[in-house]
Amino acid sequence: MKKKDIKILLVDDEVDILEIVGYNLTQEGYQIFTAENGKKAVEKAKKHLPHLIIMDVMMPEMDGMEACEIIRRVPELSNTIITFLTARNEDYSQVAGFDAGADDYIAKPIKPKVLVSKVKALLRRFKDEEVSSDSLNVGGIEINREEYKIVKEGQEIVLPRKEFELFYLLASKPGKVFKREEILDKVWGNEVVVGGRTIDVHIRKLREKIGDDFFKTIKGVGYKFEI
Repeated sequence: MKKKDIKILLVDDEVDILEIVGYNLTQEGYQIFTAENGKKAVEKAKKHLPHLIIMDVMMPEMDGMEACEIIRRVPELSNTIITFLTARNEDYSQVAGFDAGADDYIAKPIKPKVLVSKVKALLRRFKDEEVSSDSLNVGGIEINREEYKIVKEGQEIVLPRKEFELFYLLASKPGKVFKREEILDKVWGNEVVVGGRTIDVHIRKLREKIGDDFFKTIKGVGYKFEI
């Protein structure tokens, strides 16, 4: 997907934030739409069907949490990436954001160039969807699902089945936070019930074999794969 085809909705009650962030993302070639509160965000999201929504939490009329919950109930917006950009970075606030349906959480203040890089990382999942579901190439790592094979820097890495499936799940959508419940459902499914500690152990092994920097723990929520 070309940048000119990607639509981003910016939602913030601070005009300066909309102008600065909007300018930097427009310079990158993205289509930018803006809203000053949650209520308008819902309206514009339904109208423009953005690929990504960057939204503040504390806003008049309707806050970001409520707006996120409403947007998540719109079928046409089910694949839209939603990230909160806010000065509220306490753990409980982040957990509430993820529970509301957000995919990520960016703390203010953030330098424009860093934000642009973050946006690029979040949008990579749309590029990944164009790739065959049997193979991925992310962060220089080749992942072949049919052969249960991983190649990093020319070296093949052998993973047990569950480690491979967990890695494939996280790497399939770089930047997306996968909740523990979702990981258990998609990787272990109806098999013998396992606890959250099992996920932690598998993540630790993946960090040892593939690289610690690729895996980020979101306290109280789950994990995500970063490039």
